[in-house]
Amino acid sequence: MSEPLVIIGNGMAAVHLVDELAKRALGRYAIAVVGEEPRLAYNRVLLSAVLAREVSRSDIELRSARWWDEHGVTLLYGRTATAIDPTIRRVRLADGATLPYSRLVLATGSRPIRLRVPGVELPGVMTFRDLADVAAIEAAAQRRARVVVIGGGLLGLEAAHGLAKAGAQVTVVHLMDRLMERQLDNHAAAMLKKAVEARGITVLINSETIAIIGKRRVQAVALKNGTQIEADLVVVAAGIRSNIDLAHGAGLNVDRGIIVDDNLRTSRPDIFAIGECAEHRGVCYGLVEPAYEQARVLAAHLADKNANYPGSVLATNLKVSGVNVFSAGDFIGAPGTEQLVFLDAGLGIYKKLVIAKGCLVGAVLFGDTADGLWYVDLIRQGNSVEAIRDDIIFGRALAERKAA
Repeated sequence: MSEPLVIIGNGMAAVHLVDELAKRALGRYAIAVVGEEPRLAYNRVLLSAVLAREVSRSDIELRSARWWDEHGVTLLYGRTATAIDPTIRRVRLADGATLPYSRLVLATGSRPIRLRVPGVELPGVMTFRDLADVAAIEAAAQRRARVVVIGGGLLGLEAAHGLAKAGAQVTVVHLMDRLMERQLDNHAAAMLKKAVEARGITVLINSETIAIIGKRRVQAVALKNGTQIEADLVVVAAGIRSNIDLAHGAGLNVDRGIIVDDNLRTSRPDIFAIGECAEHRGVCYGLVEPAYEQARVLAAHLADKNANYPGSVLATNLKVSGVNVFSAGDFIGAPGTEQLVFLDAGLGIYKKLVIAKGCLVGAVLFGDTADGLWYVDLIRQGNSVEAIRDDIIFGRALAERKAA
């Protein structure tokens, strides 16, 4: 008889876990997936493309209803898990139903951080995290609407790009001294700012939002420097926070995320966590690839294979506002490291590699990211790159050809 396996969360991590389990332990588990959103799982990375009307909602679905059915998965979307009782191994849903489990996987993702400033509850102030947010923004943003996006990280820039493509007048307000400060160094961020502004988007860095102004709905955004920016719509994209409420309520160990070991196991031996909600060795990964790596390891573990998750090399490989950007590892460069830099301002290409003790430890690329995954592999391997040191900045093809 198949063991009941419940997965709470119907996002990209959950889909990948089911995919991996189908390869490794087909038939062993009776899988039920509980998803709060009333729709099939979809690719959140493409939300800005939906907002820009470049793709449809159906285009970003990860798997069809038929796929779930063929894999024998009971898909409970539009249902909310409200509590976990680890003593009797049951998950309670908002409608009063309960689900038994022998193994439970938390893939509850994250939620947007809400600003703590006056006016944040005004009509016309929204977040950008899921398809419901996209629908709300579409309904509120008329063509040529004045939109302020608070946050110049990945989510904020994606929202700004989608809104601008849809015809809105967009201003990005960012607290820090450069865009995407967690993924880009100063030079790459400056190039990105120039590229974003070339698309008609106003970018204000070193700018702190102190209030959102309006009577019956939002009318303006007030900055600490005294500036007021008129706005018909405000999109808050000031970061994310792991969804840990269910885990905390069940008595699991939590901090910034749900604490897991190298088997992705929580403080309860039959409960696991993967994706943005999980905290491994003090790190919460807010990126897709680490979630996929965790899903592969957990699937192997649930299939009784020897598998451990050592952590992920932090790597970002994305197209932001139409520009390819990439970073991995220690791309800033700690004291004592060496930096190799290539810049072609005319072509809009910038590359920086960071080397420590003869090994590649970090990289940031702007404009040309074709060799990004190769650099990630070199960082993970931790082997000396001295034999290709003179050519590594020019990419894999040249470096390996000359080394041959």
